[in-house]
Amino acid sequence: MNEKTSFYLGNNLTKNDKLSLETEMEVLAGVISVNVEIGTRRVWLTFDKEKISLSDILKKIENLGYKTTTAQNNRNKQEHVYHVSGMHCASCEILVEKNLLKFQGVKSVEASVNNSQVTVEYEGSRPPIKELNRVFKQHGYTFSDEPVVKEKTSPKNQTVKTIIIALTLIIGFFVLIRSGLSSLVSVNSNSALITYFLFGILAGLSSCAALVGGLILSMSKQWIEKYSDGASTMKKMEPHLMFNAGRLASYAVFGGILGALGNTLKISLTWTSLLVIAVSVLMIMLALQMLGIRSLQRFQISLPKFITRRVADESKFQGRYMPSVMGALTFLLPCGFTLTAQGLALLSGSFWQGALILFFFALGTTGPLLAIGLSSVKFSQNPNLTQRFLKVAGIVVLVFALYNINAQLNVLGAPSFSNLAAAKASSVNNNNPDQSSDSGLPPVVNGQQIIKMEASANGYKPNYFKVAVGVPVRWEVTDTGTSGCTNAVISRSLFEGQIDLTPGTTSIKEFTPTKAGKYKFSCWMGMISGVIEVVEKNKTVGSNVPVSGSATTVAANLNTNDPSLVPSGATGCGCGGGSGSCNVGNQIRN
Repeated sequence: MNEKTSFYLGNNLTKNDKLSLETEMEVLAGVISVNVEIGTRRVWLTFDKEKISLSDILKKIENLGYKTTTAQNNRNKQEHVYHVSGMHCASCEILVEKNLLKFQGVKSVEASVNNSQVTVEYEGSRPPIKELNRVFKQHGYTFSDEPVVKEKTSPKNQTVKTIIIALTLIIGFFVLIRSGLSSLVSVNSNSALITYFLFGILAGLSSCAALVGGLILSMSKQWIEKYSDGASTMKKMEPHLMFNAGRLASYAVFGGILGALGNTLKISLTWTSLLVIAVSVLMIMLALQMLGIRSLQRFQISLPKFITRRVADESKFQGRYMPSVMGALTFLLPCGFTLTAQGLALLSGSFWQGALILFFFALGTTGPLLAIGLSSVKFSQNPNLTQRFLKVAGIVVLVFALYNINAQLNVLGAPSFSNLAAAKASSVNNNNPDQSSDSGLPPVVNGQQIIKMEASANGYKPNYFKVAVGVPVRWEVTDTGTSGCTNAVISRSLFEGQIDLTPGTTSIKEFTPTKAGKYKFSCWMGMISGVIEVVEKNKTVGSNVPVSGSATTVAANLNTNDPSLVPSGATGCGCGGGSGSCNVGNQIRN
């Protein structure tokens, strides 16, 4: 159980004393927060009395050479609990605490997103509700003395506008998918770098970035004073540029470390898919929190407050070159978007890819942060605009997360929404004589079933095949313009490894299906997929055959007279996927 108290020191204090005392006390197990007042020699302390006692803390201080006393008059100390609406993450807690500590008489603050409360210790009169709401209006927070009731439903026209904006973005998302540019908007560890830049812009505009923007604003006056020796705008912008440069460097370095760590772990394709699903679940929780689902507010992932408070304390960054250090340390500040990007850097399994992921993510946040520095106006100054943005962003992030989960289900061969499209393709293909012989099976040439497919960035054509069990299959895949994760085809249950594709050429994979069933194939991130249905020859096809079994890959007999054919060169499931090896044939180039 946490307890808040204060005591006095008998010694006169300096800034070094304050820093030393706070540092020594904060490392004690059970100490939550410490604030030493130099002028009054008073120490405000919050600690978990089940882990450490006040007497043990006082003894530690006395061992450092300071005298302690609780004999001074403390009867003016009071505590009040405010109820607050509008907080939704750990950054909100820190933002509220920092601003409340600026009020006269306020000695300590403890904000909690979980119960929408802020506990304030003060002397004299407590901050009035009216003044608090005036100050925090720009951040979208509302204070009251009574428990927060369910927020009023947005006006009908505002809700309609929010839905229209969100639907427009979602439709644009699927248009990009159909146009073959899905790699630009699908957020995963192998997305195009522009994706992380756009994701960073979204994070930079969200209220999760309000803490970093608030740091910049709070430091602006000090930076102007320290950099006032130059009259040019560029000179005055120097600390802001240093802040963002430090931020970019930090994200790149730590992103590389995370990527290298992921490589050390040697994550398989299955585990990669499961981790992507886990990251997507985090995105769903973030989205639902942005949409105002209060029951999820209690689920917060962040560093301990004693770390984030020190990082967010601008009083510790007074030097001329400290903006760079301050910017670098923002890597530690809590934000759902940042956690998602950090998780994807880990999944990349590469130092350089991890570094680039977080560098471009941080680069995306740079624009909004520089805008804050230039104009001293935060995005959240318009509460109505902030709330609408949160709703739109929440809907879009939710759709992105569900899309990623669906893709990983394809990789794992599990049921997904893609099954609906495959079922439709199955129905169409059964009535298409061009791709079938008797009973919808492909023609057999030299003892092999021949199936042909075109692969592009926006899908496979056709994306459904029916083959007979026990008969060798020759799969010819022509690359008509793949990109990103679509440049390889996998089907974990039919054959080992992957079919590597090269634009303008045809790759061949030969295998023998050994068990009837419906088997998914997809690109190695599951963004586009199809189905190969294996049936007993001359038997009616069942619609509920389970997906199971494995198959043996046979050696590729290539037609060396056809210069356009390129065999599958896979020696394993690239990008950490699968196990075993794939048969390798000789490559024949154009």
